[in-house]
Amino acid sequence: MSRAQVCFVCGNDFDDRDRFVLTRGRVLEEHCSEECLQATIRARQIARAAFKTRWLLRAWLLILVVAGGSALWHRFRMPQPESISVPYDAPVVKARGKAWFGPPPFGPPWPPTDDDWMRGFERSNWIYPLPGPERRTPTASDRIYGPAAPGNKPAYCRDSGRCSIDLGGELWGEHVYAVQDGVVERVHRAAEESRAGEYVVLAHFGGYVLTKYFHLAAIPLHLTPGTHVRAGEIIGLLGDTGSDRPGRHLTFAFSIRPSTELSEVYWDPTSLMARWPMRLPAHGTVAGFVPPSEEETAPTPRRRR
Repeated sequence: MSRAQVCFVCGNDFDDRDRFVLTRGRVLEEHCSEECLQATIRARQIARAAFKTRWLLRAWLLILVVAGGSALWHRFRMPQPESISVPYDAPVVKARGKAWFGPPPFGPPWPPTDDDWMRGFERSNWIYPLPGPERRTPTASDRIYGPAAPGNKPAYCRDSGRCSIDLGGELWGEHVYAVQDGVVERVHRAAEESRAGEYVVLAHFGGYVLTKYFHLAAIPLHLTPGTHVRAGEIIGLLGDTGSDRPGRHLTFAFSIRPSTELSEVYWDPTSLMARWPMRLPAHGTVAGFVPPSEEETAPTPRRRR
């Protein structure tokens, strides 16, 4: 490869001076001094920065064109939203000789009546809270356990003196089952801090219906507020924590709370539980927190009429 006769930057002859060579692929750029070499390096850096800037500007321009085109297409080509509501004058409804001005009523009555609740309960699948094959004799209780009702709407019992029921236990540590699909609303494991001992509260029907299980001996660790449970799932072991009554037993409560603006109403669940099927553990009733096996079955609920 022939050697250059003059400097790449200033054009001076090399004569016998040292040469500073900068390679660019197969091209040799020869310089007469270090100053000329630095000038070439700076020129290359400036050219490289300008090249990157041009490509960034082109990329941003392309993004803006695409975004603007999409906005214009949505603005002029997409169907425009239309309101389906039509302004109208509220009809006049005559009631007891007086004109009542307002929109017509829609939907079911609120709050639901007891008959409304019963119809909903009859369409749902339930499980008896303790293992079979024998049903326990319920004893009515007038006690209301758990935290105090919020606000100025104290809870009350639908039937005076029948706020919950006590179900005697055959064995300490028997399984206690969720009576219906629901979500854990409250778990209390500090037995010494409450007359209810260890207990679990489940919410059903979107939170309007609550079932409560008191005086448990133990509660599975995975049960925390917000946990979803299925009907028949083990939620505790039967015991006597927090109870001033001798003997192991389960205090079971069934209440309705349609709204925070309304009082919570405790129902006597005795008549409802008489129709709930029972789970029959195949290997005894005390087996710890073991998931039910396929052999554990419950009688088929009655067909709806």
